[in-house]
Amino acid sequence: MKKVWKFGMSAGMAALLLAGCGEEAAPVEDQDIETPAEPPKEVAEVEFPVTLTDAVGEEVVIEEEPDAIVSMVPSNTEIAYELGLSEKMVGVSDFDNYPEEAASVEKIGGQEFNVEKIISLQPDIVLAHESNLGIGDAGLQQLRDAGLDVFVVEEATTFDEVFETMTIIGQATGTMEEADAKISEMEAQLDEIEEMAAEVKEPKKVFIEVGSTPEIYTTGTGTFIDEMLSTINAENIAGDQEGWVSIDPEAIVNSNPDVIVTTEGAYVPNAVELIMDRNGFAEITAVQDEAVYNLDSDKLTRQGPRVTEGLLELARAVYPEVYGE
Repeated sequence: MKKVWKFGMSAGMAALLLAGCGEEAAPVEDQDIETPAEPPKEVAEVEFPVTLTDAVGEEVVIEEEPDAIVSMVPSNTEIAYELGLSEKMVGVSDFDNYPEEAASVEKIGGQEFNVEKIISLQPDIVLAHESNLGIGDAGLQQLRDAGLDVFVVEEATTFDEVFETMTIIGQATGTMEEADAKISEMEAQLDEIEEMAAEVKEPKKVFIEVGSTPEIYTTGTGTFIDEMLSTINAENIAGDQEGWVSIDPEAIVNSNPDVIVTTEGAYVPNAVELIMDRNGFAEITAVQDEAVYNLDSDKLTRQGPRVTEGLLELARAVYPEVYGE
């Protein structure tokens, strides 16, 4: 009999975010963000065995450089592929849709993961995630009891924590040189976006809608999207709340955001039009100015190598006059 364990934590919202591919934002012309040339840094090669402490305080000893890897969430998968580990991926989650080649890798489940399937793939390391914790703890422990190295990656809520995640996956897989190179590139992009944000004289109020049924959901402080808004010098209208929260439509109207962003366009037809036609929203500045945009949910919510791309898309939607119009 197959044993299936459910992910814990915010499984409902996680499913909504992980399942979406996203669509492009409302048209704003590109302005190239160049990556300044930097002298190469010397990176010490990873020497195995490696001992790392994961998000639950477990010391994981990786005896040899892994040849077979299972990733349990899309963000870990995107990092692994970015680090050149495509040939070593033997299992990914049902939500993994980037890069395209991940589609051909064995699936180990979505919100529910199949313990026996993962064991049968004989991975040298299982890259789990803090979002797997909760009800899924028993399943993760069963993987450990089967002799698998399970490393629980901490959930990142800032750019620095994303870089730390990439570093630790690089250490666990013997790809520190690749991790360091990508981090340097992303740091340069982030620095330039932040410099341009200094040109903003009057910060705009922004509402980010990450879910619309059965209630409207947004993100407050302590979330990656809130960090993004702060980085581009914009005000999160839900900044007085913490985490992923539901918000009353009347509160949105009263906040009168200058810009509204939805991340539901990939799986909610006419997501932008539904917001603009919502009862009472006609008086909102963003609706009157037609400043309601759909952005790629994956780039905004996955804590991986595409977050600076997501940041730039958000910046262009909120401040087209600064980041390109």
